[in-house]
Amino acid sequence: MQLCDKLKSPMVSALRGKKYLEYNNPYYAGLTGLIGYASGYHAMMDCDVLLMLGTDFPYRQFYPENAIALQVDIEPSHLVRRTPLAYGLCGDIKATLEMLLPHLTSKHNSQHLEKSVSRYVKVRKELDELAAGKPGHTPIHPQYLTKIISDTAQANAIFTCDVGTPTVWVARYLQMNGQRRLIGSFNHGTMANELPQAIGAQAAEPGRQVISLSGDGGLTMLMGDLLTLKQHQLPVKVIIFNNGALGFVELEMKAAGFLESGTELMHPDFGAVAQAMGLMGIRVEDPSMLEEAIQQALAHDGPVVVDVVVNRQSYLCGLKSTLSKRKVDFSRQG
Repeated sequence: MQLCDKLKSPMVSALRGKKYLEYNNPYYAGLTGLIGYASGYHAMMDCDVLLMLGTDFPYRQFYPENAIALQVDIEPSHLVRRTPLAYGLCGDIKATLEMLLPHLTSKHNSQHLEKSVSRYVKVRKELDELAAGKPGHTPIHPQYLTKIISDTAQANAIFTCDVGTPTVWVARYLQMNGQRRLIGSFNHGTMANELPQAIGAQAAEPGRQVISLSGDGGLTMLMGDLLTLKQHQLPVKVIIFNNGALGFVELEMKAAGFLESGTELMHPDFGAVAQAMGLMGIRVEDPSMLEEAIQQALAHDGPVVVDVVVNRQSYLCGLKSTLSKRKVDFSRQG
């Protein structure tokens, strides 16, 4: 923040920086990458100098082509790994910045900062407008579901998210505040991570609210772990984004020019399955019932499964602007 103030520079973060850098940040221009925002994308593409601090952001297609690139990282093998550098430094970020700040001048034009932050405010408003639900209009928008969860959850809640489309909605609609924690398989992209991570988090922090944002495909891979919640009476709240498909795999296939095949999933009523296991189970199909269902689930003192039938195609609307910017090679992303 001090560095941005001195340079009059916008700040763009990768997903793993969201929980630390997004809130109460007047320099924030949003996320970048495939699940980022147009504002974050343009802030990087329009810059003269790109200073990367402790990031190994893997999407080569989203780096600026003409900017001077500088990188500081504690791991020397990360330097120059993603994009050509004018200068790379192996070092601790905080220590490096503390030594760098006194040597920087304060006379910088703030036009790029103001433009980038203004774009972020505009993009944020457009995203929030998509997070709406009308009674009887089914299936439910996953944006609406995520916003309700974010607005209803406790201030210090721990969230875990499955890879794929749940990560998209978490990146765009889960509000961080300095107390909340977000856990996911952000390095390896391993499906079915969210429930085991939620179990571990709840066992380690029994007094905190733990919410698992699960994809229907990911949950079914380790669905037996719902019995672990019952066995140990762990009050994890499992919210299922049930779109009846491996949604992000479909997106990858479409982006590569293939017709999607073998991605459709035929599921039971997960709420009924949870009840058969001795857990509280809820199924929601209409937006008019969603807010009450989430409030009921989060107020319950035991484990809960909420099966929410969401729109299968929403991710296409959410990512089409990003995909149009760059041809993304998914095989390199991990």
